Amino acid sequence: MATTSFTRKSIGADPTEPALTPPSVSDTQTTFAKKPKVVGAAKSRKRDIPEGLWTKCPKCETMIFDKELDENAKVCPKCQHHFPIGARERIHSLVETCTFEEIDAEMTSVDVLGFTGVGTYTSKLTAYKKSTMLKDAVLTGFGKVGAHKLGLGVMDFSFLGGSMGSVVGEKLTRLIERATEKCLPVVIISSSGGARMYEGMFSLMQMAKTSAALAYHAKARLPYISVLTHPTTAGVMASYASLGDLILAEPGAMIGFAGPRVIKDTTQAELPPGFQTSEFLLDHGLIDAIVPRKEMKERLVGYLDFLTLRQQNGAVATAA
Repeated sequence: MATTSFTRKSIGADPTEPALTPPSVSDTQTTFAKKPKVVGAAKSRKRDIPEGLWTKCPKCETMIFDKELDENAKVCPKCQHHFPIGARERIHSLVETCTFEEIDAEMTSVDVLGFTGVGTYTSKLTAYKKSTMLKDAVLTGFGKVGAHKLGLGVMDFSFLGGSMGSVVGEKLTRLIERATEKCLPVVIISSSGGARMYEGMFSLMQMAKTSAALAYHAKARLPYISVLTHPTTAGVMASYASLGDLILAEPGAMIGFAGPRVIKDTTQAELPPGFQTSEFLLDHGLIDAIVPRKEMKERLVGYLDFLTLRQQNGAVATAA
């Protein structure tokens, strides 16, 4: 009888346990090197703000709609920060419609010294004339503010930092002299970094020239109002800007001869808070009043009413 052999399996025997040895470094790198594929990249919902529609206030960081800013005379409606404003915009905000007559409009600077540096003086003049649509850093002429006809000079900081060269000094001097001949008051609105370095001593001579013209204007007992805006410094502040019968300033304007950093390095002393701002200078008696831009026209009319009272009374007495 044949015998049959078979293998007997034990019932309930556990299977072989898996190895507990950690995977090798190469296996780990292979495992983690495989990154899951991105099914669909989420689209960014950030919308770009179109240029030329909004402006960020540097003081309170509020985003202001440009149209609203223009309607508010370039003053922040939240914190009242005064943005820079061009000479033509300022004239438009002050004088009566169609009354301003510009004088010496075609007078332009020339490179007397043949100045050369990173760029030539001539090339800079050409570039700024194109970007600002101005011949130089000041506009002068005659117009009416309220009922008062006057000589008006307005500086524009966007043209070479409102620096005072031969043309700026000559235009202001001619304005003052013509106003003296016509027995008219003068208002000059300053915004300048000082004398123009490209013209050397010729720019420094304008300090004496403009001051002398104002001395003759004062001798004729005619009013001169100086309005200081941000910034008014150096040679301009050391000459005609500080010679007004009334000296007004816009809020927060930086006013002084040298900058705070230069003064601090020279004196080696800590400067007081708010040094060289219009508020600081009002407290220390250098200026007579701080006038917000939107109130400037109304306040100028009031000041001119008072300063020309003697002249008006004299005219009435002569007529009688």
